Amino acid sequence: MRKISITKYLAYFFLVTSCVVWVFPVLFGFFTSFKAQGDIMTVGFSMLPANWVIQNYISVLTNTSSAPIVQWFLNSLVISGSHTFLVVLIVSLAAFGYTRIDFKGKETLFFTILALSMFPAVVNIIPSYKIVEALGWVNSPLAVIVPGLGGVGNVFLVRQFMLGIPKEFDESARMDGASDFTIYFKIILPLVKPVLIVTGLFSFIGSWNDFLWPTIVLNDVNKLTITAGLQLLQDLYGGYAMTGELMASAIIAMIPTVLLFLFAQKYFIESMNLNAGVKG
Repeated sequence: MRKISITKYLAYFFLVTSCVVWVFPVLFGFFTSFKAQGDIMTVGFSMLPANWVIQNYISVLTNTSSAPIVQWFLNSLVISGSHTFLVVLIVSLAAFGYTRIDFKGKETLFFTILALSMFPAVVNIIPSYKIVEALGWVNSPLAVIVPGLGGVGNVFLVRQFMLGIPKEFDESARMDGASDFTIYFKIILPLVKPVLIVTGLFSFIGSWNDFLWPTIVLNDVNKLTITAGLQLLQDLYGGYAMTGELMASAIIAMIPTVLLFLFAQKYFIESMNLNAGVKG
């Protein structure tokens, strides 16, 4: 009989424990979204609804005044989609410049910016808000889309991937009369497609789940993203009286990221290999 080592038992234990810690709140929220408000307030703790109802979903989807969930959902789709497209474009161009174009102080400049990016993001909140305010972007989608487009971590990941592409490809293309942009667009871009997909996936999820920054720069109820808007479901005392509606809203907010994960699992797994293979 094949023996299982104690290490594997411990690994299974921690994996199962972490799975329960992450999955249980999601399941509880999912089942609570189908409970009647009366059941939530009167019945003690119960995982499954006594009576399954969809009234919470109808209420949040038909609310177009105090908490327009559908509008918030569309705002998040536009902002996250635009942010992701621009991140992929800017990061790939920046990485191409750092790997394929020679200019004085290239390495010093890159690693200086990389070092500055190590400061906690919260340190930049006030300066970033002042810049956004000076540009007149407060309460505009640009205030959420533009900051963070040039994430140095993403540039570093793509740069390291590009360093593994032989420069003989560039030289052959130049002998045929190709410009730098042609080399970037027709040769380098197709070769770095896997890492760009991974960068795009994480950018979309990061933008979709961002709560703090949209809360600061968006004040109009109809312009909020869905994660920032969920806070408006609390009552005057900071509590959440309509728990069922809150859970229904949270489940709706999770749909895009869950679908993205289900249809792009192989790219998430590839990202682990990419991160492991990054050369210093």
